[in-house]
Amino acid sequence: MEVNAAPKSAKEEVVHEDSVLLEWVAPSRPFKRQSQEFYRTALAVVFLIVVILFFVREFMLIFVILSILFVVYALFSVPPEHIKNKITSLGVQTDEHFHKWNELVEFWFDEKYGSKMVVIRTYLGFPALLQLLLGSTDPQTVKKLLVEKLPYKEKPERTFLDKAGDWITTKIPLERTTS
Repeated sequence: MEVNAAPKSAKEEVVHEDSVLLEWVAPSRPFKRQSQEFYRTALAVVFLIVVILFFVREFMLIFVILSILFVVYALFSVPPEHIKNKITSLGVQTDEHFHKWNELVEFWFDEKYGSKMVVIRTYLGFPALLQLLLGSTDPQTVKKLLVEKLPYKEKPERTFLDKAGDWITTKIPLERTTS
């Protein structure tokens, strides 16, 4: 008995060959080792908030704040792993995650903690932004490849949360800045 192949539909997908246009290895996230002063100040602020919440009997909120403190400590004390980023003919791959060109909206360059990165906005709810650290890769090479598929933005508009976060960090610094 011969097995019949599935009938081909009229909307048969065209298979494109995936070719790597650029590949580089860089840390998975921006990283800055924080000073002991940063941790002491953060702990003092959290302690005051926890004491106030204890008298109001908001134990669940205390647990959430302590959990956030632990995550912040872990992110600032453990260096990131190095991952492989690729720009291919079909999309962008960062480590194990592949994003097709039709999932990506636009891109721009940014810098955080002295690390240059390309930021790509996606149509997806999560992740909304891909932040690929460039390491020693030339930003102009990346720009030349991405601009063929995605619109380039100089800098995105700053949202209310961006402005509020900047305001809080200037008003309540967790460590002294040397000027």
